Amino acid sequence: MKKILIVFAIIAFACTSSVQKQKTDSNQITSLEQLLMEKSIYDFKMKDINGEEVDFSKFKGQKLLLVNVASKCGYTPQYADLQKLHEAHGDKVTIIGFPANNFGGQEPGTNEEIKQFCSENYGVTFKMMDKVSVKGSDKDPLYRWLSDKDLNGWNDKEPSWNFCKYLINENGELVKFFPSSVKPMDEEIIKLIEA
Repeated sequence: MKKILIVFAIIAFACTSSVQKQKTDSNQITSLEQLLMEKSIYDFKMKDINGEEVDFSKFKGQKLLLVNVASKCGYTPQYADLQKLHEAHGDKVTIIGFPANNFGGQEPGTNEEIKQFCSENYGVTFKMMDKVSVKGSDKDPLYRWLSDKDLNGWNDKEPSWNFCKYLINENGELVKFFPSSVKPMDEEIIKLIEA
């Protein structure tokens, strides 16, 4: 009889521990979501492609065009248009590229390889960030903010492929999502940048 009671006690303890762990995990998720909900674009800090920390508060008062980029994609030539946009309208918008390997393994390189590719092939001088994940369970917190309407106010669209674009206004508000097929020099993008 003692053995049976001991077995029941062990099972009860294991079940209690499991429930407590689930509550802890749930609390961690809730507190992460709460933390993100309280964030604005200016609260994020991330590494750039050179490993230097970038505090997004330095972009206050500027429009931002955030683009998930890749070196081996059918849309890769958009790097040239992003550079043109940077050169023509860099006084009105800050372009920031986020290398990501989420779609078809089309950005397999290291930061150094990506930087060299962009420089040699497209003369990229706009801001490039550390390689991140833009979708899935390991999605970077910034991309989580960009693609969750509970966090950014209205948009649930995450990148569907490389070279999706998010436009942020001077007040740090997400104002527009553009799919990969919309080119950086598109009339609508230019109009919103110049507004």
